Amino acid sequence: MEQLDLFSALQGEDQERNEYLELVKKLNHFAELYYSKDEPAISDYEYDTMNNRLKEIEKEHPDWIVPESPSKRVGWKAEKGVLVKHNVPMLSLQDVFEKEEVDEFVNSMIEEFGEEAEFLVETKIDGLSMALRYEEGELKLAVTRGDGITEGEDVTMNAKQIPDVVLKMKEPVPYIEIRGEVYMTRKAFESVNAKAEEEGKKTFANPRNCAAGTLRQIDTRITKERGLSLFIFNVQETKGVTFNTHLEGYEYLKRNGVKVIENCYKCKTADEVWDAIQKIGAMRGELEYDIDGAVVKLNNLSERSKLGNTIKFPRWAVAYKYPPEVKETRLLEVEVNTGRTGRVTPVAVFEPISLCGTMVSRATLHNQDFIDQLGLGIGDTILVYKSGEIIPKVKDVNKAKRPSDWQPYKMPENCPVCGHKLARDEGGVDLKCMNLMCPGTLVNRIVNFVSRDCMDIKGFGSEYIRKLTEEKYLNDIADVFELKDKRDALIEGKLLGLEKNTDKLLNAIETAKTETPADKVLAGLGIPGVGKATAKELIRTFGSIDAIAEADKEALSAVQDIGEISAEGIYNFFRDEGNTELLARLKNLGLNFAKAENEVQGSALAGLTFCITGTLEGMSRSEAEALIESNGGKPVSSVSKKTSYLLMGADAGSKERKARELGVPIIGIDELKDMIAKG
Repeated sequence: MEQLDLFSALQGEDQERNEYLELVKKLNHFAELYYSKDEPAISDYEYDTMNNRLKEIEKEHPDWIVPESPSKRVGWKAEKGVLVKHNVPMLSLQDVFEKEEVDEFVNSMIEEFGEEAEFLVETKIDGLSMALRYEEGELKLAVTRGDGITEGEDVTMNAKQIPDVVLKMKEPVPYIEIRGEVYMTRKAFESVNAKAEEEGKKTFANPRNCAAGTLRQIDTRITKERGLSLFIFNVQETKGVTFNTHLEGYEYLKRNGVKVIENCYKCKTADEVWDAIQKIGAMRGELEYDIDGAVVKLNNLSERSKLGNTIKFPRWAVAYKYPPEVKETRLLEVEVNTGRTGRVTPVAVFEPISLCGTMVSRATLHNQDFIDQLGLGIGDTILVYKSGEIIPKVKDVNKAKRPSDWQPYKMPENCPVCGHKLARDEGGVDLKCMNLMCPGTLVNRIVNFVSRDCMDIKGFGSEYIRKLTEEKYLNDIADVFELKDKRDALIEGKLLGLEKNTDKLLNAIETAKTETPADKVLAGLGIPGVGKATAKELIRTFGSIDAIAEADKEALSAVQDIGEISAEGIYNFFRDEGNTELLARLKNLGLNFAKAENEVQGSALAGLTFCITGTLEGMSRSEAEALIESNGGKPVSSVSKKTSYLLMGADAGSKERKARELGVPIIGIDELKDMIAKG
């Protein structure tokens, strides 16, 4: 029994160790997206929850701590532009999430310095940290936090485009460095995104990301027009002037026209500090900018100096992080939309509420499984919050306020756009419209059909496709091959450009019609789960699209990498009346439906799988894939224990390391050719 208990304990420890290493990996990945790419993948709340769990494990098992742990890092290494050494570290703050933690901090400071200790509670702006250095009153340098310890990025020229940045102090001193937060008001952010949408460009996820990306712009004109703002929250270093308290520093800065944090409360006790935190939390929705917490810090600078810093945090301050704002509202209806990929998405429409300063009345419900987990019905009182302070989400249902005539919501069985029967997507989560002629999916289906991995019609971009569908020249994918009959009208309407460009595209369509192999035609049909690799395997197995259409579910399931769900989706696709009519048109138009007789030249690589990485000498990746397939082998996209060989060229990436870890043989292009020659 003792041995069993010991085994269970060891097994549990292994699981926790693996959990810890996975947390390190995930948190570093999310931090890189946040700091380097300005693309947050999760909300601050979700990141903080994971980070707190990591700290718990490290506290319990300090011997497990690895050098790359997020607990050993302040920010993220600076990677762009000119790098500048920090004169004063730009540290982050220790986060706390409970009142008890705030009380503990305040009381520990009072115990250290007596009842004379003073605290300041300020808004924690959700933006990008920046330090400004002034010499003899003139701004000389602006630098981002970067790694927080060693260096950051020089953003002086862009900082000068921010109206809140003072270029010359009214009361100059030999040297002063101040630190603040660059941010965007919600109004400025909405304006930038609206313009991006009009121009067909990528929009920003939230104001913080937009501010960070803007501050790093090469073109200062873009920085100026986007309307950044700045609050200063600390005096970092001075020469020629001294301050006894933080507030004295603020008074000096305000006299010099510098905009400092506008909500700042002086407190003496833990209760006063908590009241100030609550007061700031209550005003979140009224502020014109986003905040993600409240900062509690000592006012006296000599007390700060005595306490000093840890490797990551000052010991004289903490940041209280507010939980996501959650409000109740009533679900009015569920709106079902068909997207361009055919995916049908339910959207909750509810009585408008104010969250984080903006009115919201809609939130995605993802799919039927998510709706079932919530136990949602029309008329329910739902709890809505903003993920990452920007995206509304439904958190839960208040079942105590459920209406007497309540019924669980079920998504429709038919597409809301065309009325076609909906089908479960691969994996059994999402619903999709399988009608190739559905107006809700038409543009995207044609874009996929003409793409490089399918018909590969060069020059046939999405804008042309959108114009042609709007003008009713394209009502399904088969219409692409009848555009040649409308040449004069296309030229007259300049729908494909001038005469020369129109003829060039029409010729490319004719070439693709006769030269595109059957597997690429099949991949272009948009059958769920049937991409480039699966289409090749199906054609290799059955020989033609017609044979695939005649196959039963059992035969389809027997094909490599096709499971029961995919097999059922393929089977149902070919038995839909609208799809069969379209396929007949494509065949009559002359597209290749069968495997070419010379498609497979040999079987030297039969039964072998190859993953390709790096730049191959004298051969493109697509050419290497074709060579492997023509000799009976199969290209795969990732390395696993089942991979036969890694075909590697110059500048290989992480796949080489994984292949070596798994013991997968690594070969070059010459070795591949030798295998084929000897086969």
